Amino acid sequence: MSRTVLITGATGTVSTALMNALEGADVDLRALVREESRTDVLRKQGVEIFVGDLDDARSLPPAFEGVQDVWLLTPNGPRAPENNMNAVWAARRARVERIVRLSAVGAAHDAPNRSGRLHALSDQETEQSGMRWTILRPLWFMQNLLNEAGDISATGTFSLNMASARLSMIDVRDIAECAARVLLDDPDRHHGKTYTLTGPRSVTFGEVADQLSLDLGRSIAYLPVSDDAKRKTLLGYGVLEWIVDMLEEYAQAYASGWGDFTTDTVADLLGHPPRDIADFVRDHATAFTSAAED
Repeated sequence: MSRTVLITGATGTVSTALMNALEGADVDLRALVREESRTDVLRKQGVEIFVGDLDDARSLPPAFEGVQDVWLLTPNGPRAPENNMNAVWAARRARVERIVRLSAVGAAHDAPNRSGRLHALSDQETEQSGMRWTILRPLWFMQNLLNEAGDISATGTFSLNMASARLSMIDVRDIAECAARVLLDDPDRHHGKTYTLTGPRSVTFGEVADQLSLDLGRSIAYLPVSDDAKRKTLLGYGVLEWIVDMLEEYAQAYASGWGDFTTDTVADLLGHPPRDIADFVRDHATAFTSAAED
């Protein structure tokens, strides 16, 4: 008998990749979305749609009713622990069997960034929920580089406030495939496990620029900038100050060497190594050449 999986954050990057990874599997997919207007693609994939908001506990019960597994992804923000609490409460009331939660690398009560500290609170709550649980803690997403695609396409440069940070960034598709593996396995197999997910090797953003240059056939340069310069740019784009502060804390941590490590977890879960930065750049070359035309 197929299991029903509720996907939260259903229109976001990771959850979209997860639903792609689960396509064709013997599961019934259900998506929790804030607005029904962005669900055409999901409906074409046969995904059942429920409108609800993790900010509003009263909106959640219908989406959780009859669900066996929940993919729990909370948005970054000061209300993240409340969002997790609302989802866990709804899951318990609906007798959900398992939660697979997307946390963050290094989540701990003494993490050097607010996101890591908030995730630690929600991880602990999930662990003590009385349901089966698995927690995924991925490192920096390769897909974050797509935020720089416009500059790369237009000027051949991109700027981040991470100095010479070396980190084992991971492709979101690998995160999604690990989550799918957990969800498709017997619920007991991964119960009580916390998996830290990384790419196959640590690279600097200068090395990322070299890979972009090789695959795009033109010179691409990484230009480190100060925290203040990056802050001004992000605020100019309308990014919320809380998010800007959070990103700055991550940048400072990564610049200090916080992300310079690898694990074998992806390979252990999937039976093959995670995608390399070269794979990511090759697969997304069009994005880095056409963004300026959009």
